[in-house]
Parts: sequence; C-alpha cells; structure tokens
Amino acid sequence: MRDRLAPPSHRPPVLPPNDPRQYDDLAGEWWRPDGAFAMLHWLAEARAALVPPARRPGALLVDLGCGAGLLAPHLAGKGYRHVGVDLTRSALEQAATHGVTAVNADVTAVPLADGCADVVAAGEVLEHVPEWRRAVAEACRLLRPGGLLVLDTLNATVLSRLVAVRIGERLPAVPRGIHDPRLFVDDRELVRECARHDVALRVRGIRPQVAGVAAWLLRRSVPALAPITSRVGRRPRMVPTRSTAVLYQGRGVRRG
Repeated sequence: MRDRLAPPSHRPPVLPPNDPRQYDDLAGEWWRPDGAFAMLHWLAEARAALVPPARRPGALLVDLGCGAGLLAPHLAGKGYRHVGVDLTRSALEQAATHGVTAVNADVTAVPLADGCADVVAAGEVLEHVPEWRRAVAEACRLLRPGGLLVLDTLNATVLSRLVAVRIGERLPAVPRGIHDPRLFVDDRELVRECARHDVALRVRGIRPQVAGVAAWLLRRSVPALAPITSRVGRRPRMVPTRSTAVLYQGRGVRRG
C-alpha cells in the first residue's frame, strides 16, 4: 500500500517548548477575545489596574514583552506614551495599530536610556526568558527614581507546572508547548532580585474567576452556547488569591 503520509521534508516542523516562532504561527489569535491568547487579555486588564494615571506630561510606560499590545486599550486615558518591546515582529505590527511605539528587541537588552520610564510593565514574559534575572535588571534600569514596576508571571512550583502546563495546555485553543516550566520564576527569588536593583516588590497571587473560565471553555467547546454563556461576561476577571503558588502579580517602586 502506498504511504499516504507526507515526506518528512514536507511536514511542518515541531517546535520546542517556548520557541518564539510559535507567536508568528499564532499571529491571527492575538485580538480574538476567546482565542488562543484569551487569558492574556484577562491578565492585561488586571495589570493595567495596577497602573495609576500619569503624574506628569509626557510620562513613559515601557511594556516589556508587549506582544500585540493587549495592554494598550486598558491604558487609554491614563496619559502615558506607550512603548512596547518584543522579539516578534508580527506581534509588534499589530501593537503599532493600537497606538504602541514598537521596539523590536530582547527584553534582556532594551535599547532605551537608563531611568527613562515612569512605569515598566512586564506581563507574562519573565517565564519565557532563559535569563530572567537579566530581564529584571533591565526593567529596573529603565525606571526613573520613584518609577513603578508592575508584572505577572508563573511560579516555579509543582502546582504551577501542573495547572499551567499539564492541565492548561490541554484546554481548548490553548497552544501546546507555549511554556517551558523549567523557566518559571520563584516569587521569593524575584522579590530578592528586584531588591538588588532598588525596587521593593510586593507580590500577591491571582487567578481567573471560575464562572468566567467555565463560560469561556463552553464557548470554545460548544459555540452554539455562546449567547447563553456570554451573559456571565465576555472576559473573566482576574481576582486576588491568598496563594502565589501558581500565578502572581508584583508591584514595586524604585527607590531614590
């Protein structure tokens, strides 16, 4: 019988976990509220809630690992110039259409001046960086004295690996291999690293609302139920939780 499988040279490459090329393959998913990056929308809203209105004209917010600019709609009216830094050009092209000044660069080597930023946001990026301490050093370097660092990331725990990878990457539409759990960031180590760079970081656990996630899963699995499930809200909200064992936020001010 003739082998109907495509020759190996014609098969799509299997990318390793955390490979940045996945974001090019998923470029059309960024702004789909119930798509592959749905949780990034929920997290962007929660991150923006930590950012106060700008205190001076021309205040700068640097968004590390900005992706397609999902933070931008939630910063509207707060008075910041929004600069986004990312490795993925296809994502930056979309960010630019949402008012973000795009910078194609690695978050461990940002081509911006020391102390230029009033706010640095680092949302869902540290757990993708092999040298996350260098990314933290850059984030702190960019902050002016009194500047604010806001971030969220996944903790380096067994529970986090179970929830985010073993379970999370098996949910409908969630990309498999988007994380490498070896890169997850211990919250205590992150607090200590920020302190080394004069930023007093405080962390708290967060999680999505259960009802909202259930509605999202139903919309993904049974599209016919979308009109019913939409009644509980199109976008689940992130809420605080006592435990930082899976997902956590950080907020800190640079001394000086």
